[in-house]
This record gives sequence, structure tokens and C-alpha cells, in this order.
Amino acid sequence: MKVSLFITCLSDALFPRVGEAIVRLLAKRGVKVDFPPAQTCCGQPAFNSGYWNEARASAKTIIEAFEDSDFVISPSGSCTGMIQHYPKLFENDPVMHARAIGLQRKSYEFTQFLVNVLDVTDVGASFPYKVTYHPSCHGSRLLGVKDEPMALMQAVKGLEFVPLPFAEDCCGFGGTFAVKMADISGAMVTEKADHVKETEAQVLVGLDLACLMNIAGNLRYRGEPVRVMHLAELLYEGVAGA
Repeated sequence: MKVSLFITCLSDALFPRVGEAIVRLLAKRGVKVDFPPAQTCCGQPAFNSGYWNEARASAKTIIEAFEDSDFVISPSGSCTGMIQHYPKLFENDPVMHARAIGLQRKSYEFTQFLVNVLDVTDVGASFPYKVTYHPSCHGSRLLGVKDEPMALMQAVKGLEFVPLPFAEDCCGFGGTFAVKMADISGAMVTEKADHVKETEAQVLVGLDLACLMNIAGNLRYRGEPVRVMHLAELLYEGVAGA
């Protein structure tokens, strides 16, 4: 299979170690991952702000970049979720609409691909820490990613899972929402960080770097020692250190 990594803007610019963790984890399963250099932003900021022409331009670039891939995997439920909107963007263009559906059908959030395509839940990781999990809105609600991360964490040796109170509440980031409604966004992430503290977990994990960045920033501002990681990072660290 030809598997391609859709790195997403935040991972590419700020958290490249997440992409590295994904590639290395898949390499241990015999899966070689390529990286089409033409990829760009998924177009979600423009789409959510009503600039659909600009979103179409980004979407067209993404579609073309991954045209020859068998599978497209991403560390972001949010950006993978945006791909689900591509057919809507091109509903009046039969050729691009068909190509958008093609990309939609072969695109997966990382844990979806690992569990549902490769049929892997135990990567052989060991991580002896108390861990809680934030299910990001787009991944859990739009893509339906719920069981996959739980199955992967349950198989990690030594990991003590602690449920996060009000886990499905939004962290308050929401992309442009955090800019337009900064006070509300700040109140939401403070509440989310309070719930993380309630768990007394040493580590918070998630599947979407925007949410993790937002929560981590609030925790750091308050001097809280909770480590914040993408699940791919946790799994790879657990394998590398096993």
C-alpha cells in the first residue's frame, strides 16, 4: 500500500515530532510512509470563516497532492474532518467533486488507520504513568473516533487511565473562534484545564494538536506540571523506551 502523511499546519510548524512518531510507529509495522511536498493547509480556517473560494483553492491543492496515494493519514481529527467537507465545496464541479470523494474515502485520522485498517491495537508500548484523555470535538463527533484511541491506550503496559470529567466538552480553541470570542474561549479552556487537574493525571493525551496546544498553554500559564502529548508521541515513546 502507498501510505502518505498529511502533516497539517500545526504539526509541520510547531510539533514535527508527532509526524516523526507516526512514521516510526508505522515503520515498525512494515508500512513505509511518503510525504508529498505539495501539500498545504486543509483550508479549514477559510471554510469556517465563509471564504469558500479560498478554501477551494487549498482543497484543490490537497486533492492533487494525494491523488496517487492509497491511504492518507493525519495526526489531526480536525484537518481530516475538513476533508469530509471537500465534496460540498465542489458540488457544482462534477470532476472535482469525484476527486474530492476519492480523497475523502481514503483519508484517515492516525488511530483510525492503525486500528481499523492495520488491525493493530497493541504496538508493544510501555508507559508507566497516570494518563487522561481529551476527545477533540471534530475527531470524535465528525469522524466518530472514539473506541480507537481507547483500545490503543488499554494495550499499553503500565498505563493507568483516568477518565476526564466532562471529557466531551470543547476545549475552547475552535480556530478562529479563539480569536473572535477570546474571553469565552479563555473561560472554556480554563474549565477544561481544571478538569484535567481533578484527575491528578501526570499526562494528558489527545488526537488534535490545536486542542492540545490550547490546553497545554493554559496549564503552563498556571504552573501546572501536567505533560501534554499527542497519542502517537506516547505510543512511540512507549515503544522506544520499552
